[in-house]
Amino acid sequence: MTSDLLTLLSIGAIQLMAVISPGPSFLITARTAVAQSRADGLKVALGLGAGTVVWSAAALLGLNAVFHAVPALFVAMKAAGALFLLYIAGMIFRHASEPLRIEDGAERLANPFLKGFLVQISNPKVAVFFGSIFIAMLPQQVPLWMSLALIAIVSFNEVWWYTAVALFFAAPPVRRFYLRAKPWIDRVTGLFLGALGLRLLWSAGDAL
Repeated sequence: MTSDLLTLLSIGAIQLMAVISPGPSFLITARTAVAQSRADGLKVALGLGAGTVVWSAAALLGLNAVFHAVPALFVAMKAAGALFLLYIAGMIFRHASEPLRIEDGAERLANPFLKGFLVQISNPKVAVFFGSIFIAMLPQQVPLWMSLALIAIVSFNEVWWYTAVALFFAAPPVRRFYLRAKPWIDRVTGLFLGALGLRLLWSAGDAL
C-alpha cells in the first residue's frame, strides 16, 4: 500500500510539472479567458481535464502497447494535432488586428469546453507523457482503486492549474492590458502556435 501511494504521489507530481510547462493548453486557456470571459476560460480548463481523463484511461488500458504495435497510429495522431494547432494559429493571427467582439460567434470558434477537449486530445506532448513516462512509472499490476485514483489525480491537476490560469488572465488589469496590446499579443501567439504546429508536422513526416 505504501509503495502504491508513493507511486501515486510521484506520478501526480511529475504530471503537474508537465502541466505547468507552457504549451498550447496554456495559450488557449489564457487567451480565451482574457478575450472572452472568465466563465469561458473555466470551460476550457474543464475540457482539458476531460481530455486528460481520456488519455490517462487509454494509457491504463494499454496505449503504449498500441503505439508500439501500430507506429502509424502515433504518427497520424501527431499529424492531426499539428494540423489542429495550425488551424488555431491561423485563426488567431488572421483576426489579430480586428477589434475584440466578445459576443462574436467567429471569435468563439466553438464551444469553449469542446475547444479545450480537442486541444488536449490532439496535443502530442500529452500523448508522449501518457504513452511513455506515465506507463513507465506504473507497477506491473495496477489495482482498480489505483487506476481510478490516478485518473482523478492527473485530471484534477489539469483542471485546477488551468482554472488558476483562467482566473488570473480574466482579472480586469490583465484584460485591459490585452485589449490595448491585442494585435501584437495575438500575432505572437499565432506565430508561436504555428511554429509549434509546423515542427510537429515535420517530425511526424520524419517518422514515416
